[in-house]
Amino acid sequence: MLFGKVVVSVGLLALLLSRTDVARLWTHARTAAPAWLAGALLLYFTMILVSAWRWRLLLGAQGVAVPGGHLVNSYLVATFFNNFLPSNIGGDVVRITDTAPQAGSKTLAVTIVLMDRAIGLLGLGLVAAIGASVASANGTRSPIWAPALWLGLLGGLAVALPLVLAPTSVGRLLRPFGAFNRGWADERVRRFTGGLWQFRRAPLALSACFAGAVAVQGILVAFYAAVAHSMHIPVTLSHLAVLVPVSFIVQMAPVSLNGFGVREATFSFYFSQIGLPIESALAVSFMGAALIMLFSLSGAAAFWMRGPAVAATLSREGLAD
Repeated sequence: MLFGKVVVSVGLLALLLSRTDVARLWTHARTAAPAWLAGALLLYFTMILVSAWRWRLLLGAQGVAVPGGHLVNSYLVATFFNNFLPSNIGGDVVRITDTAPQAGSKTLAVTIVLMDRAIGLLGLGLVAAIGASVASANGTRSPIWAPALWLGLLGGLAVALPLVLAPTSVGRLLRPFGAFNRGWADERVRRFTGGLWQFRRAPLALSACFAGAVAVQGILVAFYAAVAHSMHIPVTLSHLAVLVPVSFIVQMAPVSLNGFGVREATFSFYFSQIGLPIESALAVSFMGAALIMLFSLSGAAAFWMRGPAVAATLSREGLAD
């Protein structure tokens, strides 16, 4: 599988670069304004802080008290794992392992992270739908049809709401998975549905978390806007509000190495549809990825500062209670 991901990423990048004026691409990169790139890094750190705050809200809804500094540290380490390991879920494993002791159950820790992910996807969909609508209203129609994004958001809500409104039904749907280990599976389903019932009793926390998810996506759009502005690339906020969330959705598919190749292909397609050259698309995508990876090194430092014993524990932890 890893070999296949490498082939997809390298193949897509090679194809895109073969159609690119590399000298023009390099000109974009070397003339980028350092002040705007520093501002982009600051925005990314702000996104980490808001994400940790959202996570703390969900933990609090389950009666789990975790210091904010611990969550920020965990998010930094998770960001490093997501960007430097060939996996889309490495960061989630870090977050689950870091909060399972306080939650008293890895199943509950998994439930919280899954809820965080689900709400994040809804926030992502809302920002994309608003961006496409604004672009159309301004006369610069998005290549991705705004009504389709609104329908996708409604579909996401149709899937997500039953998790909170009907936890017992969700538990019934999960029971067949315990056919080979009934006692173990029944206990995990009980803890999972118990967590969902607890979320149902905390609508304010869920609402605040959703607002935070929208804020996170807005900050990421601003991050890429700062990157584009640093290289004088004229892409509007409304178009970035569509492109950035969609690119994150595309990267979730486990077909590439940490999104490389598919992200650049998404940027290139979108930019071509709004009349911007492929060099501009690749410059924004590559520079954004480079800044994120640079920032992620802070997670490596945070991981190293935990000490060898804690690092070894995290490395060998699984997801079973």
